[in-house]
Amino acid sequence: MSERTALWQRVLILILSILGMAITVYLGIWQLGRGAQKVALQESKQQQAALAPLDGLSLGSASDSVDNRRGMIYRKFQIQGHWLNKHTVYLENRQMHGRPGFFVMTPFKLLQSDVVILVQRGWAPRSFSDRAALPNIATPNEEVRIQGHLAPWPSRLYDFGGEEVGQIRQNLDFAQYKLQSALPLLEVSLLQDGPASEGLLRDWPAPVNGAEKHQGYAFQWFGLSVLIALLYVWFQIVQPRRSKKVV
Repeated sequence: MSERTALWQRVLILILSILGMAITVYLGIWQLGRGAQKVALQESKQQQAALAPLDGLSLGSASDSVDNRRGMIYRKFQIQGHWLNKHTVYLENRQMHGRPGFFVMTPFKLLQSDVVILVQRGWAPRSFSDRAALPNIATPNEEVRIQGHLAPWPSRLYDFGGEEVGQIRQNLDFAQYKLQSALPLLEVSLLQDGPASEGLLRDWPAPVNGAEKHQGYAFQWFGLSVLIALLYVWFQIVQPRRSKKVV
């Protein structure tokens, strides 16, 4: 190999090393930024949850909007009205305290309003001897007042695709359910809290912000950047000098 070729090879390796380090450092910083965003989002949720409960009369009103409701996610509400029990849905394969069962979803018509909001009422165990059996849930017919916090529409789990019907479902698609029920549903839900009642537990898991995952990814990217630097120093500086000394 000529001296000129060897020089160009060393320059190319240096450029690639610098480029690799720059990319991995950038990705590490990007992951730290994503983690910081999730921490900020979690803090915003906690601040919302710490505010005094609202009465829910403004939900779905002329002054309300989708953006307004999004801004109140995790805000506490006390709402009054009636359960629309015939539209209750049981989401299967949901766990609480490590036990499989159902998350029970019932639409709730707000008092003196046509607005309907889906309430995530709680968890109930399922029968292992009869998979089609519904849990024994008490749903009052009279006017009730419940408390919870505004939450996104129930998250999807193991989506198998296709339209789901019936009371026991894997997921609850908003557009499909609104069409099937013919109810003026809001696109958000209320996660009911409080002690166990009506055959339901409400020990909802605390939301995880996922910042630790991004911090772990950032550590890996920074570690890879350091590794590239060490390999360059070893193979391009240390090893050639040791070879010269041996000769």
